[in-house]
Formats: sequence, C-alpha cells, structure tokens
Amino acid sequence: MRRYYETVHKEHKILRIFMKLIGIFIISTISIALYDMYLNINVENVPIENDSTTAVEEAEKDIYDTLEEVSNAVVGISKLQSVDANFFSLKAVETYNLGTGIIISNKGYVITNYHVSGKKLSKCYVTVQDGEEYTAQVVWTDENLDLSILKINPALQSNYAKLGDSDSLRIGEQVYAIGNPLGTEFQKTVTHGIISALDRTIKIENEDGDIKSYMEELIQTDASVNAGNSGGPLIDEEGNVIGITTIKITEAEGIGLAVPINIIKPIIQKLEETGEYEEASLGVYVYDKQATQYINSSLDFEYGVYVTDLVSGGAGKSAGIKVGDIIEEIDGIKLNKINDLRRYIYNKNVNDEVTLKVLRNKQEIEIKAKLTKK
Repeated sequence: MRRYYETVHKEHKILRIFMKLIGIFIISTISIALYDMYLNINVENVPIENDSTTAVEEAEKDIYDTLEEVSNAVVGISKLQSVDANFFSLKAVETYNLGTGIIISNKGYVITNYHVSGKKLSKCYVTVQDGEEYTAQVVWTDENLDLSILKINPALQSNYAKLGDSDSLRIGEQVYAIGNPLGTEFQKTVTHGIISALDRTIKIENEDGDIKSYMEELIQTDASVNAGNSGGPLIDEEGNVIGITTIKITEAEGIGLAVPINIIKPIIQKLEETGEYEEASLGVYVYDKQATQYINSSLDFEYGVYVTDLVSGGAGKSAGIKVGDIIEEIDGIKLNKINDLRRYIYNKNVNDEVTLKVLRNKQEIEIKAKLTKK
C-alpha cells in the first residue's frame, strides 16, 4: 500500500512539472508574437483634431455673424432732418439729442431713449442701414424709464433684432453694446464687456441738483458707452436684445447702464397685435424701499411701494389712496419694486379694475381702483 501511494505522488509531481513547462511555453510564444507585431507597426503622422480649438473658432465665427446681423438693425436717431456727418460732435450730440435706436419688429417698430426721441406723437428722423433717412412718429414714451417706441414704414426696412429675456441674466455674462457714439462718423460701433451688476437704482437730478426721478432695475455693464450710444441695444452672445443703453455715469469710468428689455415687452406685444397702445394708469407717484432712502431715511417698511403724490382725477385718488400709503400688493401680486407695479399695469387696459392691498398707519386695508387713461 505504501508503494502505491509513493507511485501516485510521483506521477502527480511529474504532471505538475509538465503543466508548468506548457505554461512557460505558451507565455513565451505569446510574448514573441506580440513583440513581432510591435516591430511591424507602421506609425504615421495622423493629424489630431483639437475639439476645444474648433469649438472656440466656431463660436468666434458665430459671434462675428451675429454682430453683423444685429448691426444691420441698428439705426441713427435725430430730431434734425438731413444732418451732415461733419456736424456730429460731442456738443452736437448732447445739444440736439442725437442717438441710436434698434428695429425690433418687421412691422417697423424702433426702440430708443425718451431723451433722444422726445414726447409722444412728436416726430424724429431715423437713418437706416443703407444710409436712407425716414420720418418716424413717437408712438409711446415713458420719461421715468427713459424709453420710447417709434414707428417707421415697415416696408422701408426688413432687418430687425430679436428680444431676449432680461429676467434670466446673471452677473459675469458676456454682452455687447452697439451704438453711434458722436453720431454718424462712428456709427454702429461695437463694444464688448460683461454684466457687472444687476438691479441698480440711480437718482436723476436736474441742473439745480434737485432729485428729478429714479431709475430702477438697471443693468450695469463695463462695455464702453459714450454720448450717442443712448438708445442702442445691449445684446447677449446669441444676439438677443436684453437691454436698451441709457444714461452713462459720467463721474465714473467703465460704468454703462441699460434698461432691461422685459419691462416694455407687454407694450411691444400690444402694438404688434393691434397697431396701437392705450396706456392704462393708476395715477400714483411711488418709490420703493430702496428709493425712499433718498426721500426719508426714517421710512421703514418690509415691501411695497410708497405713495408720494397722486394725479388729480386719476384712478388712485378717486379710489381713496392717500399720500403716505404703502401699496403692498396689486391683484394678489406682491410689490417689491416700482417696476413690479409698472409691468403689471402695462398688461392691463383702460377701465380694468384692480384690487390693492394697502398699508396705512400700520393697518392693512383693501382698495379697488378702476384704471384710467394715462
């Protein structure tokens, strides 16, 4: 029996040695084959496409085309007819309200600044892409927003820009300003920058230094803006108009301001749908919490807009609103800014009734008012 086990053990040992030899042979064979394949590989200079570089080049090409397309919709605005190019200077721009506009509809509507176009129903002159000059009528204005809308014959010009969404903007986004600094000699100048800040409030003073009004929710940019740029578009990288350039702060360098485009979208929509816009009004002069610090620093309220004056015969006065009231809500919509109220009223019609939640002497009351024509 012992001899039997010794014989079996010896056979197993021989088998293990045999299997190891086979394994060594297989590994050696594979290694030699792989080495031979390596020696016979034909290495060629294959060009490597840099995806990131290609993407950047395509993006640059897109923005060039976009700027050219939007520039075709940028126009010159003047209160003077047939002004010679040599006439345009800084003094002339400031004296005669020369500026810029942007065509935003195939129906011939043009947006610019109030201080460029003048009052509603007045006339001004629009110089389009091919250099031709046309008479335009001012169909809507808001002095406090420093915005106006003009109307030219739609058949005269087919180029127009698209409107973007100014409510979705973020600080740091790339933007471009297009305008006519110093008039036609530097027409359609493009400057580039970022959105430096949002929701800016500035006070507008008259020549005596008295506060005239306030402008709110302004877009701040470091894109270069000069006299004559007023009324020109501020656009995003897709070429959408997200703001209209307005007053530049002359006391500081590198600060340009634009009115967000969403404020007047309801007006543009009604003009395009009906060809007219009859503006409804609540007949109140109000400031929000941020602006009231310039009037009375002791005023303290959580939200709403503070009533400083009333239009005689207006909806607010007829409904019983008083100076010193704080309008907290309109039709259930909470008010934080003057423009919250302004935007809502822009969407309403004359004779529409609105419900106001008013804070008076620390007591909340409800007031119903029927909107009148502005």
